[in-house]
Amino acid sequence: MNDQPTTASSEFAPFATSYFERLTEASHRIPLDVVEHLADALMSSWQDGRQVFIFGNGGSAGNAMHLANDWIYGISKTFGSGLRVTALPSNGSVTTCLANDEGYESIFSYQLAVLARPGDIAIALSGSGNSPNVVKALEYCKEADIESYAILGYSGGKALALADHPIHVAIDDMQISEDLQMTVGHLLMQWLYAKRGDIATTRTD
Repeated sequence: MNDQPTTASSEFAPFATSYFERLTEASHRIPLDVVEHLADALMSSWQDGRQVFIFGNGGSAGNAMHLANDWIYGISKTFGSGLRVTALPSNGSVTTCLANDEGYESIFSYQLAVLARPGDIAIALSGSGNSPNVVKALEYCKEADIESYAILGYSGGKALALADHPIHVAIDDMQISEDLQMTVGHLLMQWLYAKRGDIATTRTD
């Protein structure tokens, strides 16, 4: 059995410490009032059976699918109970068809136009806030009376003005921006799990 190192190297440890410090500092700048607004909206959607759509590109697409899993199952762990949430990047056949036929900028808005209804919720995940497909989806949300949120880094980009409720932390680091997406998402998961009893006693279909 090989002995495992007990301390990080003198080169790696300060690098890791710097990353964790930047992540901690950024997490302290998450606008909790807007996150609470999203928490209330998700609770209401859970109670009323309205749908939630979450989307992004690359690492943000992976985060969208991860959070859809958490919100379908992890918030309740009870058969038949959970948010009606769809991660729009998750169906490869749909996304590649739309990208091929309508352009990559349309892969989310076309799905929303079919699946979403007024009063549903859309959540965009984006580091830059300037991805054309994210921007186009948020524009469609305004037209279709779909309440929109966006978890953003950097300057917030075009999505900062388009989202009804931006959750923006200005940091020029894609990895930390994506870490914050999961921080917010997991915070919401645990909050909803803690409140699951309220849904179990009040939801009517």
